[in-house]
Amino acid sequence: MDALAALLLLLVLLGIGLPVAWSFAAVVAALAVIYDANFNTLMLQGFRSLDGVILLALPLFVLAGYLMQSGGIADRLVAFIELLVGRRRGGMGSAMVVTSGVFGAMAGTATAAVAAIGTLMIDPMEKRGYSRGYAAALLGISSLLGILIPPSITMILFAVATQQSVAACFAASIVPGLLLMVGLILFNRSQIGRHIHEIRSDRRQSPAEKLGVSVRALPALSMPAIIIGGIYGGLFTPTEAAAFAVLAAVLIGLFVYRDMTPAKLRQATIDAAETTGSIIIILLFSFIIGRMLVAGRVPQDLAALVASVVSDPVMIMIIVNLFLILVGALIDDVSITVVIAPLLLPLMVSVDVHPVHFAAIVGTSVVIGANSPPMAPLLFMACRIGGVSAQHAVGPALRMMAWVALPVLLLTSFVPALSLSLPRWLGLL
Repeated sequence: MDALAALLLLLVLLGIGLPVAWSFAAVVAALAVIYDANFNTLMLQGFRSLDGVILLALPLFVLAGYLMQSGGIADRLVAFIELLVGRRRGGMGSAMVVTSGVFGAMAGTATAAVAAIGTLMIDPMEKRGYSRGYAAALLGISSLLGILIPPSITMILFAVATQQSVAACFAASIVPGLLLMVGLILFNRSQIGRHIHEIRSDRRQSPAEKLGVSVRALPALSMPAIIIGGIYGGLFTPTEAAAFAVLAAVLIGLFVYRDMTPAKLRQATIDAAETTGSIIIILLFSFIIGRMLVAGRVPQDLAALVASVVSDPVMIMIIVNLFLILVGALIDDVSITVVIAPLLLPLMVSVDVHPVHFAAIVGTSVVIGANSPPMAPLLFMACRIGGVSAQHAVGPALRMMAWVALPVLLLTSFVPALSLSLPRWLGLL
């Protein structure tokens, strides 16, 4: 109970606005007092946990995301995808969903997709008849496709925290990600004429214009194909793929699109270093928390407690899903992945849920939690970028979660084949 009280302290500190890293540090201090642990030993164990080659993929993918955002890659993706779907019913909304998925996959983070795609698309969507609140809600939810469609920083963290294969976690989240993408596109089409009074462009692009847009988009489109194909084709590891993504983003931004300048390159590097630094500090403290909780048998005791109250595996799955959504509405996806997920993993294993299947469940639950009040970090970020009050975005966001994200979460949870078939087919399990 003392350990669970320390975790409750984490939620309280985050809820009052204390920086995430210092909230984790406070929990480490509380647990060290509870278990009478030696701080020197704890810090040594924490630093050893960070000494892994796979973690090199984290700063590299973060840097690649910032480089792609400032190197003109997002602009070309938007132009190309709008060429494909822009004139169809719900075309602008569909373009935002697909672009967020593709760019979020290349960048590895949802925040990069919100920042890059939001600044490019919310204004044009408003001109096409979409309300800014709806556009911000669609951006907030579709940006989470970057968590599900690989390469994904969240899946890397899950694999490291639970000692699973990174490639297997990548593969497990692909089908749920595609289901979410298709569901959002269909939902958007269903809203035309009801909540959206779409104005479609009458202008048709000439064949020469279409060819120009397609040719300019080829370097941007080649990146996810090479990165993902290289990982699953055995050409390079996820860490090597991240290094390739950085190199490709620099070369494309400097020499192909020529949008990258020395000043932008410097700023992207600084931003990536700041983001990586904050994540690494969180990881350090989270690894220490995890070790103390395991030493105190908290995961096992939690599993035993739930099993003593509820024996039905279906009910246990529902309880875990609700808990992940609730926690996701309060704290960020990194915290969920490196602290909450390992804590719940023994309970999931006790009801025959494969750890890689659980990775996909965590990813799909974050989609709902990160857009749910009171914190709703992704939704509020999308509102800030879109220049709209959050109260105008909450309603559309709740409809999207109820009709799309929640069904995808339930399908992912109760149909393991959606998550496990592809990793098994690729020989990763």
